[in-house]
Amino acid sequence: MLRQAGIETPELDARLLLCHASGLTHEAYIARGGETLSAAAMARFQAALARRLRREPVSRIVGMREFYGREFIVTPDTLDPRPDTETLIEAALAFVESGGGRQAPLSLLDLGTGTGCILVTLLAELPNARGLGTDRSEGALTVAAQNARRLGVAARAEFVAADWLDRIGGHFDLILSNPPYIASAEIETLSADVTAYDPPLALDGGEDGLAAYRKIAAGAGRVLASGGAILVELGANQADEVASIFHAAGFRPVNLRRDLCGRSRVLVAER
Repeated sequence: MLRQAGIETPELDARLLLCHASGLTHEAYIARGGETLSAAAMARFQAALARRLRREPVSRIVGMREFYGREFIVTPDTLDPRPDTETLIEAALAFVESGGGRQAPLSLLDLGTGTGCILVTLLAELPNARGLGTDRSEGALTVAAQNARRLGVAARAEFVAADWLDRIGGHFDLILSNPPYIASAEIETLSADVTAYDPPLALDGGEDGLAAYRKIAAGAGRVLASGGAILVELGANQADEVASIFHAAGFRPVNLRRDLCGRSRVLVAER
């Protein structure tokens, strides 16, 4: 059914939905693959298939998304984390390892935190770091806090409502963001998996897709610690324009990190 509907990964999606409906792990599914589904599990499976056939992402149906080896709660209040954003994690860890190393007592700021996947992942990888996540969505902040508790970093994480850097004080060694970067007029051209299920607040980057970068660049100098760095995820073909925005705000773009497809995905900038 999924293949006939043109779903890109029908076998994978069917297996994930079946495991979700039956309550089986992937390993248990392999070991018990010959068993008959109960009537209740079959009903859950059919309901999940119907949702996927309407182009609802699997992560939305099961309520979870794997990111950098960890499971994150996903709700309608949050952007569905993409594998591309793992490039931001790799870039941040590389920057840390080039300095004081992963044991350093770093202070992190995650702007537009959503599920909290960036901040929570980095706190899990950096055992002595502490972090603040901001978002305009109260619903997203609730989800981020849940993910921090589930993944054991809540004692080192704080989440507050803020419009980017407004009213944010202190100094941070790393400022990170996967901001909305889709131009407003282009949103309607995206696939239904995105437009119908990701919150518009997490997608709409303004007329040219660069509005959030301008706000971040304008305020980041006030809270970036000496020797620290700003890391932002980029949309397609935005690297030069975003680099210019940060350069004009007094930062020095020092590195572009590419994703697995070879696209410039993350900009690293310093004072």
